[in-house]
Amino acid sequence: MKNRIFLVLALLTLTISASAQKKIEITELPKPAQEFLKKHFNDVAVESAKKDAEHGEKGYEVKLKDGTEVEFWKDGSYREVDGGDKPIPTAFIPKEVKDYVAKNYPNEKITHIDYGHKDLDVDLTNKIDLEFTKEGKILKDKKNNIDKK
Repeated sequence: MKNRIFLVLALLTLTISASAQKKIEITELPKPAQEFLKKHFNDVAVESAKKDAEHGEKGYEVKLKDGTEVEFWKDGSYREVDGGDKPIPTAFIPKEVKDYVAKNYPNEKITHIDYGHKDLDVDLTNKIDLEFTKEGKILKDKKNNIDKK
């Protein structure tokens, strides 16, 4: 009996996961998302694009051939860019954030940026995790003993 319950729960979970992410063509992304990819990642081919219902928010997830992942809000504005361990382009990152990183971590590059509902998380090549307000003011930097949260 336990095995049947487990099997039913596993199948239900798999079905829900599959329906939450539906593969789509790049042309099905909102225009701002298409323009963002063209402007900042034009030299990298797209591996896959999916509709994504993460955290109750409908949006989009795009994986590039170089391993970079870009997530967009449902309106097509970018929410997250994750380069893994490699640097990401920075033209779309707020100037205050770039200036802070350049001043305090001159030998490091930004590998990840994530707009949450309240703040902006940034990861660097040295694995340092920084938090900023959406306006680019530093909130948290453990190395420099800053914690304004």
